[in-house]
Amino acid sequence: MPGSTAWNGRHGRRRLEGRISSWAVRATAAAACGALALTACGSTKDSGAAGAKGDGGGKVGVILPLLTSPFWQSYNDYVPKMAKAEGVDALKTVNSNSDPSQQITDITNELNQGVAGLVVAPLDSAAVEAGLDQAERKGVPVVAVDVAPDRGKVAMVVRANNVAYGEKACRYLGAHVTSGKVVQIMGDLASVNGRERSEAFRACVRKNYPRLKVLEIPAKWESDTAASKLDTLLNANPDLKGIYLQAGGVYLAPTLQTLKSKKMLRKAGTAGHIVVVSNDGIPQELDAIRKGEIDATVSQPADAYAKYGMYYIKAALRGKTFQPGPTDHGSTIVKLPNGILEDQLPAPLVTKDNVDDPQLWGNTVR
Repeated sequence: MPGSTAWNGRHGRRRLEGRISSWAVRATAAAACGALALTACGSTKDSGAAGAKGDGGGKVGVILPLLTSPFWQSYNDYVPKMAKAEGVDALKTVNSNSDPSQQITDITNELNQGVAGLVVAPLDSAAVEAGLDQAERKGVPVVAVDVAPDRGKVAMVVRANNVAYGEKACRYLGAHVTSGKVVQIMGDLASVNGRERSEAFRACVRKNYPRLKVLEIPAKWESDTAASKLDTLLNANPDLKGIYLQAGGVYLAPTLQTLKSKKMLRKAGTAGHIVVVSNDGIPQELDAIRKGEIDATVSQPADAYAKYGMYYIKAALRGKTFQPGPTDHGSTIVKLPNGILEDQLPAPLVTKDNVDDPQLWGNTVR
């Protein structure tokens, strides 16, 4: 396309004489782009996405992994508040109900509605690639929250350091249990979160606390599975000394109920207490710490996940990109081995010493 008031003579066009007004240039360019819709002037993006790109506007779809966990219920509540604060026009959230194939269908449905952007919390780090590829073909940017995809294009992953989750749980248990059996109730190993927490906990215990024996329960983020397998494990190992819950939102209630049913739920500081460290930072975990039912949790920031999910999707719609390094909100952007950027948000360890800290998101949702 010409960039001045004259056409290039090589194309057999006569030079236009005189100065063409700005409105005429715009009209000519528009007509040319209409005729060359699939060349540099045009786009294969849906109209909704194309119209929004560059100004941060347009509808944004938000896809949840599940709503049976208090953590995701809290995240769901934060989404419209944070969307409003960041100036993002977010549609009503969609719940994939713990089904990775349903999540791909949900992504397809949102794209077919012409969303300009997507904020997705992947259920399966590998399976979500199919949805990400669809979004890329339509020119729709995606921000992943909580779980990083193994492959596929995303503008940013908003997540805490899940390796640190496993290590913090390991070090707390190691400091309070000198020897004996501990169990980690693991998440879904199809998720990078489940893999990283499990591997980090296992490696940390092996390196630093050789007198601890690690037992494992693969529970796939399912409360019923966790309860059933923990019951069986306690029958065979009544001398268990510690438990690491990789997701308090789904494992806390069934774990406490199982311990109680076996008369093994004893208050922290009393004889026979089983030391329990959790992940999530939901209000129920904080209350359990106050009661002495569990000892610690790693507070996964549901509020910040919603806030920065919206922040990064708005930035992506404006064409803004980021580089690895420290941020202005107390986190660090890192480049993952697959080349994807991840903003690793702070996730503090919570114990009886800081459980009433008003800065903890779990203390703000009562």
